[in-house]
Amino acid sequence: MLKNPLFNILFFISIFISSLFSNDLEEIKKRGELRHLGFPYANFITGLGDGLDVELIKGFAKYINVEYKFVPSLVGDIFGNLTGQNAKNSEKGVVLYDNIPIKGDVIAAGLTILDWRKEVVNFSRPTFPSGVWLVSRANSSLVPINPTSSINNDINLVKKSISSKTVLAMENTCLDPRLYKMKETTTAQFKLLDKESTKFIDLIPAIINKYADATLLDVPDALIALEKWPGEIKIIGPISQKQEMAVGFRKNSPQLLIEFNKYLKIIREDGTYNNLVKKYYPDIFHFSADFFK
Repeated sequence: MLKNPLFNILFFISIFISSLFSNDLEEIKKRGELRHLGFPYANFITGLGDGLDVELIKGFAKYINVEYKFVPSLVGDIFGNLTGQNAKNSEKGVVLYDNIPIKGDVIAAGLTILDWRKEVVNFSRPTFPSGVWLVSRANSSLVPINPTSSINNDINLVKKSISSKTVLAMENTCLDPRLYKMKETTTAQFKLLDKESTKFIDLIPAIINKYADATLLDVPDALIALEKWPGEIKIIGPISQKQEMAVGFRKNSPQLLIEFNKYLKIIREDGTYNNLVKKYYPDIFHFSADFFK
C-alpha cells in the first residue's frame, strides 16, 4: 500500500523543525541541565568555580528550574562548541570551518558584541559595558593622552602615539586590530598571540617583561590588571568606541534567549545584578555608571 506523499512531506518537515529546536528551552528543561560554555577570563570566570558570569548563569539555571553545569572550552572553539561549527573573522567577513561537537547551551565569558559575531550567535540584552584600551608598562615612553570631548579624537591621539611601537593583539577576539583599522591608520608593529594556546591574562606579563611596548586590552580586563599589577602598568587611552558584552545563544534557541532576557530584566530591576557586579567589578561603576542605572 502506497503511503500518502503529503503525509510523508509533513512528517519530514516536522522532524526537521524538531531538530532545529532540539536544544531550545523545552529540551533543556527536559534534560534538566543548562550547560554554560566558558574559559577563565578576568573576573567573569575566575577558574576557581566563581565569577560574574558563573553566578549569572547559575542564577538563570535556577530561574528555569534546571541544574547548572560549567563546560570548559577554548577561545578558538567557543562558538563551535555552541553551534557545532567553528567561526572566525576575516577580511571578507565570517568564515565557518571545522565541525566540532556541541557541548553547551550558552556562552558567557565576557563575550563582547561584535558585528561578525552577530552572524554566528544571537546575543542577549547587554550585560556589561566595555571597550578596548591601549595599555603599556608604567616605565614606557608612551604617555597617557589628555582626554578630549570626542572619543574619535581620543582614539586618533592613541593611534598616533604608537607610531613604530610594538603592540600585542589577538585576532578573532575583541582585541583584533582589524576591527579598529589599526594596520591602515598606524605604523605600529603588531604581535599577534595564538588564541588557541594563550590566555588573555598572559598579555600583561608579556608587556611587563618587554615582549612588546603595549597591548590591546578590554576595559574589564584592564581594571583587573590595574589591581593585580599596581604601579606596573598604565592606561594610554581608548582604541575603540564604547562596546558592550552579552550572553551568546544558538540561532535555533529563541525561547531560551527570550527567557534569559526576562530573567536579566528581573535581576537588574531588583538590584541583584548590580550587587553581583559590585562583588566582581566594583570599579566599573566609575567607568560607566549610566549602564547600571
